[in-house]
Amino acid sequence: MFCVFLKFSSNKGQASRHMAEHMRWIEQGFEDGVFLLTGSLSGNQGGTVLAHNTTREALENRVALDPFVAQDVVKVEIVEIAPGKVDERLQFLVERP
Repeated sequence: MFCVFLKFSSNKGQASRHMAEHMRWIEQGFEDGVFLLTGSLSGNQGGTVLAHNTTREALENRVALDPFVAQDVVKVEIVEIAPGKVDERLQFLVERP
């Protein structure tokens, strides 16, 4: 499981220009079963994505396709999480196929 932080860069002013394509990128992540959650970081710092069912390399490739990343609207930090104990509602995060 991964947490992807998309923090605004000095190019933040270009966000509205690429928002429609960024939203399509997000939708594709959900359709592909990789994204579990997306949302804004408090303080208008950018956004975050909770991803699973992927490898780090595949996720890095996917993130590189985000128009916000490609146009340097955001800087990316990917943090891998190895779930241990989880609430039963999130059990699917620790189950192996």
